[in-house]
Amino acid sequence: MLDAIFKAYDVRGVYPEQLNDDIAESVGYGAATYLATLADGPIVVGRDMRRSSPSVADRLIRGMGMVGANVIDVGRVDTPFVSFAINHFGAAGGVMVTASHNPPQYNGFKISGPLAKPIGKATGLDDIKRLATTHGASSKSGDVSKRDLWADYRGHVHQFLDHDAIKKRPVKVVIDASNGMAGTMVPRVFGGAGAIDGLEIIEVHFDNESGEFAHEPNPLVASNLRDLQAAVQKHGADLGVCFDGDADRCVVVDENAEIVGCDLLTAWLAVDFLKTSPGSAIVYDLRSSKAVEEDVRNAGGEPVRGRVGHVFMKQALREKKGVFGGELSGHFYFRDNFFADSGAIAMATVVSALARSGASMCDCIKPIARYTQSGEINFEAPDKDAAMAEVKQRYSTRGAIDELDGVTVDCFDAEGWWANIRKSNTEPLLRLNLEARTPELCEAMLAEVAPLLGTQVDH
Repeated sequence: MLDAIFKAYDVRGVYPEQLNDDIAESVGYGAATYLATLADGPIVVGRDMRRSSPSVADRLIRGMGMVGANVIDVGRVDTPFVSFAINHFGAAGGVMVTASHNPPQYNGFKISGPLAKPIGKATGLDDIKRLATTHGASSKSGDVSKRDLWADYRGHVHQFLDHDAIKKRPVKVVIDASNGMAGTMVPRVFGGAGAIDGLEIIEVHFDNESGEFAHEPNPLVASNLRDLQAAVQKHGADLGVCFDGDADRCVVVDENAEIVGCDLLTAWLAVDFLKTSPGSAIVYDLRSSKAVEEDVRNAGGEPVRGRVGHVFMKQALREKKGVFGGELSGHFYFRDNFFADSGAIAMATVVSALARSGASMCDCIKPIARYTQSGEINFEAPDKDAAMAEVKQRYSTRGAIDELDGVTVDCFDAEGWWANIRKSNTEPLLRLNLEARTPELCEAMLAEVAPLLGTQVDH
């Protein structure tokens, strides 16, 4: 059963059919045993608002105690809160009980090591799975302490908020919390007592007591942004922000309710970061627009293409000591946030940069959106390796080819287009992203490349 729920980057399954309280205890036992080999110190545990999360977290903590681990229970929080708490307490690691953007019947675990470095399949998750199967009776018992860290977390996020700029140029933002943990995080960090002067927040889907979702808590799906877009137009807001279930990812819409691509947002924020950290590295998802590389370089920064996935992005940002990074998935990474991602900090930086710009979100993004993108297109291929090999052979004499993540064909300088083809980590699919200097060229190259990849599917 563990094979079905241990994924590439986390543990996830339907509760209680695939992931139940007994399994949670076993995972707690395995995670605590593994983390003890990395560092001394307590283990931080947080949980989201799902109905099953309290019992799952309790049994996870019980399993940790069976190997003598001391646990700091930070309660119901967003996932970036756990990353902050690990560093705040100098913990050996932490576990967030969440299924992120999955439907309400799911639950799972996001596991981090010292300094909140993510633990994935290649960096310890397989070891935790193996150790979980050795779970047995134990006479050991660790201590459990409950800690309220919200004031410290709020102070940390506010370091990224330009209070003076927002006071001078007020910003009205609609926030769709997706009935997830942003419904707890946003009031605790951006609202309540001592609310931010100049920042007006309009709340959509903030109730998270029922454990149900008004829409799927995945902001990458355009249909899930409809309520946010309608509210932005109704209230005449400067922008809208939609968070996923555990509030580590977010997507922005402009004042016209148009979706802002996360790569374009990365380029815009990167230039802003480079004003105060000149010459720094900026890590970006290799599927991103060429405009990201160009704008980072023009601003004096070092553009660094990163493999898709938060494990790889965080690793690249840390290795390069980059100041900022962004991914098409809506993850944004910050040097001064322990090289980790944060939806709350992403929102703080967007609102601050917009206030400093004195312009509209649309006008800020328009110069960056200068090329035509296909978006991610999925294909069912009878032989994925053969299809990718054919792409390499077909275009090897027309442009540069690299295999940092899948196959990237770069004919941008010579012909005005480039493409990346990757295998899905979770489905038997090939994923294509293509960009060209003009809409006509993009359409023509899609017609040329797509037949090499198999049958196009709608997801």
